[in-house]
Amino acid sequence: MADASVVIVNFNAGSFLRESVASALQCPDVSSVVIVDNASEDSSLDFVPHDDRIQIVRNERNLGFAAASNIGIARSSSDCVLLLNPDCRIASGTLVRLMETLFSSDRIGMVGPCLMNEDGTEQAGGRRNIPTPKLAFARATGLSLLFPHRFKDFGLHRQPLPDAPVEVEAISGACMLVRRAAIADVGPMDEGYFLHCEDLDWCMRFLQRDWKILFVPDVIAIHHKGASSGDRVLRVELHKHRGMVRFYKKFFLASYPRWVSLPLLAGVWLRFLLIAARVQVARLFR
Repeated sequence: MADASVVIVNFNAGSFLRESVASALQCPDVSSVVIVDNASEDSSLDFVPHDDRIQIVRNERNLGFAAASNIGIARSSSDCVLLLNPDCRIASGTLVRLMETLFSSDRIGMVGPCLMNEDGTEQAGGRRNIPTPKLAFARATGLSLLFPHRFKDFGLHRQPLPDAPVEVEAISGACMLVRRAAIADVGPMDEGYFLHCEDLDWCMRFLQRDWKILFVPDVIAIHHKGASSGDRVLRVELHKHRGMVRFYKKFFLASYPRWVSLPLLAGVWLRFLLIAARVQVARLFR
């Protein structure tokens, strides 16, 4: 039977880290838990339980999610790797069920659970389409909401849950189980992303190498989204939008004329400015 390593990238996750690590350790077939700490300024590492399977890597500075994940993957040696956010926790049977799905076919490269909020609603991002420029335009203009049959949305969380594991174009890096042989074929995460969109990039490259990505609806992971962001909302949004720009430049813009690509990039930064303005107004009225 295959075994699994768990890689958790930590940055100021506080007591959430303890819950995440504890949930991973209770899963059968976990051979190691690698915590890569991105120079946290809080006491989150003090919450880590003592267990021989845990190794902690302390980075001297914040290297970003992709680079830290690659460090953790390189420190592990199992047949598959579960990337798990420090603000995400899983049940004891989660990993076994994900592993069964991952190894049910030689061409399945990664699988992900149904990400849930604390209130039991499905979280956006756990299953999605690749946000091509066409889909991004439909989302930005509201066409995907007004005419859902003609303009599909890249977020699939509003659709009914399927009855069985189903192929999707992308899952979330908050909780994804990845086959090591697929990583060797596709390569590590692109460290040009600091935070956000690195998981989309990886999914895109998996698809390009003909690896299947599956969403497993009967497996639940609870995700306290943004627990490590704290008061760094604008900084996180800046990294997210930089990631969007890198993603579109890398995979799409070369095949589009400038009259399409330039407004697309301008739209990304306009979106960031609107979010920044909203955050600043909210701070004024606290």
